[in-house]
Amino acid sequence: MATEIVVPNIGESIIEATVGAWQKQEGDRVAPGDVLVELETHKVNLEVGAPHAGVLVRIERKQGEDVKVGDVLALLEEVSEKTGGAPARPEAAPAREAAPQPQEEPAPVAAQDGGRATPVARRMALGYGIPLDQVPATGPGGQVTKEDIQRYLEERQAARQAPPPPPPPAARPVEREAPPAPPVQPAERKAAPALPAPAVVAQPPEERIRMSRRRQTIARRLVEAQQTAAMLTTFNEIDMSAVQELRRRRKESFKERYGVSLGIMGFFVKATIGALKAFPRLNAEIQGNEIVLKRYYNIGIAVGAEEGLIVPVLRDADRMSFAEIEKAIGDFVQKAQDGTLSLEDLRGSTFTITNGGVFGSLLSTPILNPPEVGILGMHKIEERPVALNGQIVIRPMMYVALSYDHRIVDGREAVQFLVRVKQLVEDPETLLLEG
Repeated sequence: MATEIVVPNIGESIIEATVGAWQKQEGDRVAPGDVLVELETHKVNLEVGAPHAGVLVRIERKQGEDVKVGDVLALLEEVSEKTGGAPARPEAAPAREAAPQPQEEPAPVAAQDGGRATPVARRMALGYGIPLDQVPATGPGGQVTKEDIQRYLEERQAARQAPPPPPPPAARPVEREAPPAPPVQPAERKAAPALPAPAVVAQPPEERIRMSRRRQTIARRLVEAQQTAAMLTTFNEIDMSAVQELRRRRKESFKERYGVSLGIMGFFVKATIGALKAFPRLNAEIQGNEIVLKRYYNIGIAVGAEEGLIVPVLRDADRMSFAEIEKAIGDFVQKAQDGTLSLEDLRGSTFTITNGGVFGSLLSTPILNPPEVGILGMHKIEERPVALNGQIVIRPMMYVALSYDHRIVDGREAVQFLVRVKQLVEDPETLLLEG
């Protein structure tokens, strides 16, 4: 009996997906739980497995097609024990009865790569027919990344276009004295034959790449944020001397005790929570004509991934210690690189922090993450001359930016919020009380 493989009910706010790479092809025999296909959503990638053993008799949706919850992806024919492993109803796919059985050898790019490649890199390698074991890996934990695949393709293309090495020069015969040749008259000279110009493989001036489901959603949400919110940004700068000194004194004992490094994100998460408690409208959202003030603090941490920015959430961050915050952020970064973030990791944030400083950004204007009404932007720490007690001194300074929805947050409130963050970070001991 044929079983329909459908798009599952993925979760909150996700009703559409894009069909990714098929890990099994028509005619392949599968075992229970074998991954058939990967679905791309705007939040996470989801693997759809086989509910039982059988033969994949028909693929209904090809890679790149958009699907909705409940759409049929494929038909899986149950295996009959009486027929020795043949489909229970072979008439459902007569064209495959006379076809030879597929080889059991793996394809050049195997789905079971042991996690050696990120999901994006695996799909690229599958599309180009690249054996993953031939691609030098530069990602965390020895993983092959999208950049590694692109570099491999560029090197392979360059090798194909490189001219062959010139042949070794032939041995010159021993020269003997000969009578001088008579001078050639101008009329007797012949022009040397013209050599053909070397073939030049022209590179296309443009390349079209289909936007992933996540990138499409990021683009739509960012435009919606600018069109629906009265977004404004205020700036300030923070002297990071106290934080750096505290980290210098405590980093070794902190790591020895908790097994995680003491970064700067814990200080900013704690300072943000302290400021949100003082100015609760920054921890709210608009629903119709009402303002919903939230008394819980789920802090979203923007993380860069291969397919675009993603925001996992520190749930009830006000109850977390510095060590718990640093460990959770480290886990989020690793999951984002591996493509293993779950929906639970991504839902329910009330305020977001983004750190462009890790990429070298000196100053930027962050865009709101709807339905939130505030986002804090951190930037790189740079030593700058500042005036202190009537003298010019060099201090490690960081510009910070707060973008906010002016519909419910006034300018005075936003400025005071950012000043409070500055005060708490510059005097980290107060975080024990305020955070």
